[in-house]
Amino acid sequence: MNTADLGLPVAVPSTALFTDQYELTMLQAALRSGTADRRSVFEVFTRRLPEGRRYGVVGGTGRVLDAVENFHFDETILGFLRERGILDEPTLEWLAGYRFRGDIWGYPEGEVYFPGSPVMRIEGTFAEAVVLETVILSILNHDSAVAAAASRMSVAAGDRPLMEMGARRTHELAAVAASRAAYVGGFHTTSDLAAGFRYGIPTVGTSAHAFTLLHDTERDAFTAQVDTLGSGTTLLVDTFDVTEAVRAAVEVAGPELGAVRIDSGDLLLIAHRVRQQLDELGATKTRIVVTSDLDEYAIASLAAAPVDAYGVGTQLVTGSGHPTCSMVYKLVARADSEEPGAPLRPVAKKSMGAKTSLGGRKWAARRPDADGVAEAEVIGTGPVPADLADRQLLVPLVSAGKVVAREPLDAARDRHIAARAALPLSATQLSRGEPVLPTEYV
Repeated sequence: MNTADLGLPVAVPSTALFTDQYELTMLQAALRSGTADRRSVFEVFTRRLPEGRRYGVVGGTGRVLDAVENFHFDETILGFLRERGILDEPTLEWLAGYRFRGDIWGYPEGEVYFPGSPVMRIEGTFAEAVVLETVILSILNHDSAVAAAASRMSVAAGDRPLMEMGARRTHELAAVAASRAAYVGGFHTTSDLAAGFRYGIPTVGTSAHAFTLLHDTERDAFTAQVDTLGSGTTLLVDTFDVTEAVRAAVEVAGPELGAVRIDSGDLLLIAHRVRQQLDELGATKTRIVVTSDLDEYAIASLAAAPVDAYGVGTQLVTGSGHPTCSMVYKLVARADSEEPGAPLRPVAKKSMGAKTSLGGRKWAARRPDADGVAEAEVIGTGPVPADLADRQLLVPLVSAGKVVAREPLDAARDRHIAARAALPLSATQLSRGEPVLPTEYV
């Protein structure tokens, strides 16, 4: 079963109204002025990384492909636009036949990026490309923020597994996207069944404090859980007294108890005490799982603790303090006429502030040093230097309106691990710093 084709409740029948109104009013004006069919190039990039971050992570590319493919205007949507008086009839007629028929290039999902990196390039007529701005940015900004947070947490966790459990801390559909982005960034499992259903991410979960409180005694709760789920289950041991709970857990499940979970208190101290107690009780293979408002810094602080796995919620799904990547969608080149062969003219906004951008259709490559470690993100608008020709980062995603780059989610996850490993070692430092690679324009 291809769950990605199932649609609701974790997708929508059309993405066309995930659009800011000015995209459609620009379309209407361009149709009237005769400029709508000029060949145009838009690029997605960020001018800076979130403060203190060393690299960004491209997340959501696969969801962008789904969104572009599903961007169409049915009679219900056109009726809404007509009733509100947002567009005139010629524009509504044009939208009735809308399908994106251009090309999209981009950094493949899971790749890292830096300030100025052309993360995605959208090429087509002005009309067909301009209307995609909001939906593309909303996906890339959200998913890349979560993927970057997940990557930092993955670095901090080392070889210890990470469980995503933040569904209750965000919008119900954002939770599904966050689970997917977290998996790309290095997480192993999710508690969100909708994410498991749609994207095939392994799911986990056993019980909460409410289950313990439901029963007359903690032992009764443990007995009921073990009877149902087996001795390999994970028992939550911090509802009352942790020491007494661990003793009862081992007595009920035996030394084959799968794991105990600690969700409050001084995790470093408690983990050491619980490990000692488990070993003394003969449960030497019982794992210790910790949760409780973790972020990358808290995970790093537990590196020396006898912890076997981490569960992360709020900080993950909110980007660990940076819920957006501040990516923008800018027109960088356009033709002077509607003729198919008309040359492209570089264009760019001029600004007195920090909102400047560089015109021209760009390529990007990552230059390695003599040891094969990345040393610079190189971006240009002219010919690609011969020594960088086989190191270009943008790949075709959509060709003549057809998606050409769908891949399993594990491919994006593996790509991220490899891309992060190719960066200088300082990229994995959690302390604040500048981007680990400089951006060079040629």
